[in-house]
Amino acid sequence: MRAITQTTVGGPEVLELANVPAPQPKPGEVLIRTRAAGVNPVDAAVRGGYYPLLGEPAFTVGWDVSGTVEAVGSGVTDLAPGDEVFGMPRFPAEAAAYAELVTAPASELARKPETLDHLDAGALPLAGLTAWQGLVTFGRLKAGDRVLIQAGAGGVGHLAVQIAKARGAYVIATASPGKVDFVRSLGADEVIDYTSNDFIAKAGPVDMVFEALGGDHPEKSLKVLKNGGTLVVLLGATDKAAAEAETRGIRIERISVRPDRAGLEELAKLVEAGKLKVHVARSFPLAEAAAAHSFLADKPIGKVVLTA
Repeated sequence: MRAITQTTVGGPEVLELANVPAPQPKPGEVLIRTRAAGVNPVDAAVRGGYYPLLGEPAFTVGWDVSGTVEAVGSGVTDLAPGDEVFGMPRFPAEAAAYAELVTAPASELARKPETLDHLDAGALPLAGLTAWQGLVTFGRLKAGDRVLIQAGAGGVGHLAVQIAKARGAYVIATASPGKVDFVRSLGADEVIDYTSNDFIAKAGPVDMVFEALGGDHPEKSLKVLKNGGTLVVLLGATDKAAAEAETRGIRIERISVRPDRAGLEELAKLVEAGKLKVHVARSFPLAEAAAAHSFLADKPIGKVVLTA
């Protein structure tokens, strides 16, 4: 089968198309014929050696997958060949989703909604689960809460805006000038152009901040949070931020996304109800994975996807 591999870390050019042996499903696993595989910032970070989840190369990056079950391992009773599924298997271990065939634990997959094509389904799992787990599972977002979502046009952010609205929250989001109208079209109640406005002055006070930017943003985010609020961070918070949060009764939730069939099924329900739509900025053939990574580096609106 064809797969994208790399023998060293570095820029997008290290991604190479190769012929490799097809994997076989072990007990509890299924074999998926890949139709689409999402491209995420974590893929680029691992490829470049900045986030060494997979150790030293050679390895194949990628975790998002949507496709058709080709075979099932022993013990799998809830999926069968021909079923259409999507998921984010094995994270943070190697899933090798940039490939024509992928094996995955059946328990980490969900049935693809009929209303969702493979392209969008391949874009949804990692970003969607990050948003769902951050806002709902760990953030415990409630109807009526005021929530600030940083980078509301990003792969995670544009899904977080929609999920928060579907949960009944009042949503404020930040975006660059060219992305403000897009974020507003997602249903955000307020969109702040962060290049010409101070979000600290414009957004607060809020019950929750969903913060995906890192750097000094967690500390800044505390300034818009009510005492007793919740700060959800994807990239961690400084000791200074943690100390201030403790004195004000603010809960900091550091999110590291994990496989979650129940979460995938909740996302599927939102899709089927017309409350969640994935925006795919561009898709690339599997052989053009390097070009897809270069495109992702320009921070497009929404998601980037490989098609196999």
